[in-house]
Amino acid sequence: MIRFCYVTLAVILISTNASAMISGEEDYQRADTLHRLADKVYSLGVVPEWIGDSHYFWYKNRERTGSVFYLVNAENGEKQRAGTLEELKKLLPEIWKVTDKKEKKKPVAKDGKVMSPDGKWLAYIRDNNVYIASSDKNQGEEVPLSIDGTFDCFYDANLIWSPDSKKIATLKTRQANCRRIPLLESAPKTQLQPLLHWRNYAKPGDVLPVSVPVLFDVEHRKQIPLDTRGYENQFSLSLTGWREDSRGFTFEFNRRGHQQYIVGEVNAQNGMIRHLVDEKSDTFISYINNYRYDLNDGMEILWMSERDGWRHLYRIDGKTGEVKNQITRGEWVVRKVIFVDAGQQRIYFMASGLNKKEDPYNQHYCCVNFDGTGFQDLTPENANHKVILSKDRSYFVDVYSRPDLPPVSVLRKMGEKKVIATLEKCDISDLKAQGWQMPEVFCAKGRDGKTDIWGTIYRPFNFDPSKSYPVVENIYAGPHDSHVSKDFNPIEWSSSSLAELGYIVVRIDGMGTNNRSKKFHDVCWKNLKDAGFPDRIKWIQAAARKYKYMDTSRVGIYGWSAGGQNAMAALLFHNDFYKAAVSFCGCHDNRMDKVWWNELWMGYPVDESYSRSSNVDNAHLLKGDLLLINGELDDNVDPASTLQVVDALIKADKMFEQLYLPGKGHSLGGSYELHRLYEFFNRKLLQRK
Repeated sequence: MIRFCYVTLAVILISTNASAMISGEEDYQRADTLHRLADKVYSLGVVPEWIGDSHYFWYKNRERTGSVFYLVNAENGEKQRAGTLEELKKLLPEIWKVTDKKEKKKPVAKDGKVMSPDGKWLAYIRDNNVYIASSDKNQGEEVPLSIDGTFDCFYDANLIWSPDSKKIATLKTRQANCRRIPLLESAPKTQLQPLLHWRNYAKPGDVLPVSVPVLFDVEHRKQIPLDTRGYENQFSLSLTGWREDSRGFTFEFNRRGHQQYIVGEVNAQNGMIRHLVDEKSDTFISYINNYRYDLNDGMEILWMSERDGWRHLYRIDGKTGEVKNQITRGEWVVRKVIFVDAGQQRIYFMASGLNKKEDPYNQHYCCVNFDGTGFQDLTPENANHKVILSKDRSYFVDVYSRPDLPPVSVLRKMGEKKVIATLEKCDISDLKAQGWQMPEVFCAKGRDGKTDIWGTIYRPFNFDPSKSYPVVENIYAGPHDSHVSKDFNPIEWSSSSLAELGYIVVRIDGMGTNNRSKKFHDVCWKNLKDAGFPDRIKWIQAAARKYKYMDTSRVGIYGWSAGGQNAMAALLFHNDFYKAAVSFCGCHDNRMDKVWWNELWMGYPVDESYSRSSNVDNAHLLKGDLLLINGELDDNVDPASTLQVVDALIKADKMFEQLYLPGKGHSLGGSYELHRLYEFFNRKLLQRK
């Protein structure tokens, strides 16, 4: 065993020296300091500071001569320049003194007691039960509205009064013992001996708390019974407020397994529950993308759904629950509602995929009427748009860019496509003079030969197309979002730095990730091991056919968290293509990771699909070079997940490398960890020629 350790050490020393010669100290230093070159970029993007309710705003701009300030009149686009904030203030008229109007707050008493809207009563929790008392201390009347609350089946302190002060809604929760995971801090700063920490951490299949709505009649001092049997099998249930006329209150229910999502309304008079929205899916409902907006005191509901195969907005009748009309439609997705103008019956939102000739992830600011007419793309340029609106939403600043297009900052008026003024255009001439290579947005067909897969290619400053370069993919395939940045970023963290050592680095969004069609997204269902790899491989091969300097016999991959799981999976399920992987803080078995993320994609109850996607259960398939890195204090992904992979690899007699970091949590990416990433790929890929 001792001799084995010495031999291993010798191999590492030889390999390290070899990699240093391959990359050179200058390359390492440049990779470490690359972020400083961002200083060579000017006017990167306007961030307006709107002044009160006015149509004036100011912004700070970094120019060659230093930082300066501008005051802008949005109505005509006129700019005034100031060298300092003090100079800026001298330019400001009375608008600087304008303050926002303060909203009236609901009457709330101290010490956890909630005052009724009419100010006569206080509601509170005592001994796990609901009590009310007169707000007049002289009367001193105290009345229990419930008597069955216990330590593990209690009434919630979020007591919500009806607007007429006659009813109270809250939740009754049956508690469940939450799993705890141990984290051993090996080298604490406060003492010599290790410290043991415990974290509450529910995992897939665990028993979860169950909350159901309850209703109290304050006038008659009683609880109105509700039939809540249909809501017991739940992932979550939350109250969402009373109707303004006090006729009822609403709640949202997510069934365990994420295949049914309900918006329910409780009748305040008789406790009857009706469903205003009952969303169902054969795979999953991505509830993290839900959107709901109640109109006219719940007479209508604006609702986001993927029921036609794309994420769109619908108008639902609040009386019947029927769809009155689909507001948006087409092979594109609504990304986020910015605001609803109920008076004008118009919705303003971000959308992507509108133009088939551009990257389908580029977001555009759009608007449409409630009935689906009058659709407008207010930001038509081929780019990813970010908008910041004035207080009254009459004007907005739009900063648009792409990885291959430096930002342009313009001023627009709401409802009009015409630009009032171009505020700034990003200047990258000094950066280009340093040899910087513009990232390339690249598109290729996926596994089906039809679907467009999009990603970005990063090249080193000293790029030479006559040379041969290893290809390394920076992967994160979490289904909750899409992950390849669509904004201009002159120095992309880790990707740009690694490229400087002599690599072509790529980032790709394959099938199974979010923000495309439902079909595109559903690829991940009970199949996280897929991670879009068939699409990623096709994409890299297509790029290599176009660019002969991309060497597909030397392909590496790395990623963090879910990306760490993906990176190792590449060497288990696609090791004929990927040759080396670095896995940071990976969730290697979805049964070991947090319940809310993993059950959403892998389903409930826990079944064999979890094992099929497990890096632990499939560790015996490893082929290629693997480096595992994680921290002992990771309370996001249980550190035991990586250690169980280590155990399985040892049992399968597989060779690998491991770096287990004392005192480190989930956020890994410091200089030491990155140096290990560089050094590993230099040994495993740069030498393979």
